[in-house]
Amino acid sequence: MNDTILSLRGVNKRYGKTVPADDFSIDIERGEFFTMLGPSGSGKSTILRMIAGLEQPDSGQILFEGRDLTHAPPWERQLGMVFQQYAIFPHMNVQGNVAYGLRRSGLSKTEIDARVEELLDLVGLSGFAPRRVAQLSGGEQQRVAIARALAPRPAILLLDEPLSALDEKIRREMQAELRAIQQRTGTTFIYVTHDQEEALTMSDRIAVLNAGRYVQCDRPEAIFKRPRTPFVARFFRGCNVLEADLAPEGAAVLARLAGITLRVPGQIDAPRKGHLAIRGETILLGEEAAAGDLQLSAHLDSVTYRGLYSSYALRLADGQALAATHSQQPELTEGVEVAIGLRAADVVVLDEE
Repeated sequence: MNDTILSLRGVNKRYGKTVPADDFSIDIERGEFFTMLGPSGSGKSTILRMIAGLEQPDSGQILFEGRDLTHAPPWERQLGMVFQQYAIFPHMNVQGNVAYGLRRSGLSKTEIDARVEELLDLVGLSGFAPRRVAQLSGGEQQRVAIARALAPRPAILLLDEPLSALDEKIRREMQAELRAIQQRTGTTFIYVTHDQEEALTMSDRIAVLNAGRYVQCDRPEAIFKRPRTPFVARFFRGCNVLEADLAPEGAAVLARLAGITLRVPGQIDAPRKGHLAIRGETILLGEEAAAGDLQLSAHLDSVTYRGLYSSYALRLADGQALAATHSQQPELTEGVEVAIGLRAADVVVLDEE
């Protein structure tokens, strides 16, 4: 049975012509790592700030375990928050930063010291308590910010693009660390990012936001392999969105693409022009094309070697561009016609936006 910890009900927020929350409703389950993913301006940070109580919605409700906290101040919400710029206190050492939120808790100094030690061990900073903040790397400072936010044992931890200021190597390490911390503590994490890899790596569920609404909310693998709309499909690198003529056929769809018809899973009510999503790694090239349910011919414009795989820029007979990736790097020559194959199960019929 679901155990909902936080619900947003018809939340609206407007700044002039900008609408970061448009009748936004969602349920977040206790103990899950929930990510709001979207481009700049999609509303994800504003929604997070409204959950935190740092901004007020124009209308709608924010419910915590069924209690209406829409207009409650931040300190009444049992929340912790980690910001992009760390927001740790430079005049304090690590001990002082992590202990900051505990000083009004009524705990004794011994209890506070024990909690600080527990949190520093959790974030991989054992022995760092006496260090000055200026002595820490960016990744270590972010770990201190996470420890400080978790110290009062919040029911929910809000994280607003906390890794975006880190370099790639440290960011990848921190992705794994954050996921491990969330699993060890069991705290509900609500995470905001524009980085698809972060979302896929860490999340239990992802909501893809656009213009103040989520257009799809699902588990990472489902949202990656089975996008519902062209916006979601284009948001994830390596996914082709192609125009096709669609017609219903029982519990399937007939999709006519570049003069060839393919029967693919899906259901539509009436014939229409629509879109298909095809991930680049599912496209069969050269001799492998015969294993597909549909074979097409495409012009190979270019091949780009990327180490673990190669990218193939293709052009179909109707002029549409198609990008394929292949880890085996088959020997194909630029500027010639090549055979490509598609499996019906790998072709996704998209809803129109």
